Parts: sequence; structure tokens; C-alpha cells
Amino acid sequence: MAEKAAKSRAKARKADETPLGPTGRPYHGFPTPEPLASHGPARIIALCNQKGGVGKTTTSINLAAALAEYGRKVLAVDFDPQGALSAGLGIQTHDVTTIYDLLLDTKRDAHEAIVHTSVDGLDVMPANIDLSAAEVHLVNEVARETILARVLRQVAGEYDVILIDCQPSLGLLTVNALTAAHGVIIPLECEFFALRGVALLIETIDKVRDRLNPSITMDGLLATMYDPRTLHSREVLERVVEAFGDDVLETVIGRTVKFPDASVSGVPITEFAPEHAAAQAYLRLARELVARGAVA
Repeated sequence: MAEKAAKSRAKARKADETPLGPTGRPYHGFPTPEPLASHGPARIIALCNQKGGVGKTTTSINLAAALAEYGRKVLAVDFDPQGALSAGLGIQTHDVTTIYDLLLDTKRDAHEAIVHTSVDGLDVMPANIDLSAAEVHLVNEVARETILARVLRQVAGEYDVILIDCQPSLGLLTVNALTAAHGVIIPLECEFFALRGVALLIETIDKVRDRLNPSITMDGLLATMYDPRTLHSREVLERVVEAFGDDVLETVIGRTVKFPDASVSGVPITEFAPEHAAAQAYLRLARELVARGAVA
């Protein structure tokens, strides 16, 4: 009888345990965020990694759409000369005012560059190849690292979140983004070579905190392109958690062909395939950031 009771208690304890997620930590559900009574001022988050192809733009698009779905007003700033964020949201960038125009003329009204998307509550400041010339033009400007911050200050009161999709570089544009931001998210591909540059990026963030923006915080490292079927992906994620601990977000973004399919369609994954695991992962990421206090 006693043995049966002990087994029953053990079974109950096991049922109460929170299951472990891919990061090896308890996998929480994160509640649906409450609607906001009013909007603004925005918390500005830069998505940075000097390595290309790690999911910065994919995350910028789909996190922005997920936050908008939860009633947040979101501005996504395309700060990459490739203009992939703009293209991924179906925005034509020829003959329109872009972020480059605002950087060169800070007296210009920033609202001129805001484009509404098909997603309710999500706007974009687009970019095109012209932005590649910005560093040359800004190098002799006074307080050149703060120009983006001055641009965003004009519109920050109208949004809850501003996401900056940075180019794969640690140059002047990325420093501008870090100087303007309140927090940083580092998308990190679950692949060995993606790990190598993280220390340099964190060193750059520390320098910006020390010299330009003392209030900037690390909002988290986001594991992307995770494939649980491969030992390599699992080992890389394990090493990231060992190295960065609680800075690693619980939500993990898996690898799927749905992302490029959605980009070709010019809509976020939450609209293209709302029931897909990838869409649910970005909705979960939005809930996690709200639960962490990184987003209102």
C-alpha cells in the first residue's frame, strides 16, 4: 500500500513539473499580454549581429508582426542597405523617402518616411541601396553616432516598440542603432561559426554603453535556425546556454522553408501560415519579451 502511494506521489510530482525546452530549461507558457490603454513612448530595440544570414531580418519582420498582433503599435526600421526588411513586407523602396534621406537631413519630418503595411499596427521606415553611402556622408558630422536617435525621437511617442534591423557589420550605422536603442536582441544561428563573433559584438555593445549610451541593456540572445534532428544544432545551443545563461531567450526559432516563402509573398509568417510552428514561435517570443519587461 505504501509503495503504491509513493508511486502515486511521484507521478503527481512529475505531472506538475514544467517540461524542458530546447535550451534545457523549463519551458514556460508566457501569458497573452494585456491590451494597452494608450500607446508610447516606444522602447527601441536593435537586432544586431555582424554575421550575416543569422535571422536578423526574419526576426525583425516576424517579431514586429507578432507584437502588432498583441495590440502593440510597432515601427520597424530597415537599417540595412540590402533593404530586405522592406522587401519582406512588400514595400517598394524606389522613389520613396527612406531612412537614408532622414539621416542626411535631420530637419526633415521623419513621418515622411513611414509606410503602413498590410499588418494592422505595423509601420516601416524603409531603406534601399542608397543607405550604403551613409557612413561616408556621416563620417564628418558632429555627434555622428547620435543621428538615428535624433530621427527616431520625432516619432517615438507614437509607438510602443521600435525595432531596428541592423546590417551585418559593426560600422557607424550599427553604432548609431546601438546608441539609439534601449535594448539589444542578438539573433544567433545554431551553427558553430555563428558563435565566434558574439564576443566581439558584446564588446562593441559594452563600449557603446561606456561611451555613448549608458542605459542600453541586453534583452537576450535568440537561437535561430535550430534543427533538433542534428547533434550539431543541439550542441551549439547547449554551449550558448552555458556561456550566456539567462541572457539566452527560452524561445527558439526552428529552421523552416516557410520563412523564405513568406518573404516572397511580402507578408510575415504570422499572416502567411498562422498555424505553423514558426508563426507560433514568434508569437511566443513576443509574449516572452513582454513577460521579461523588454516590451510594454
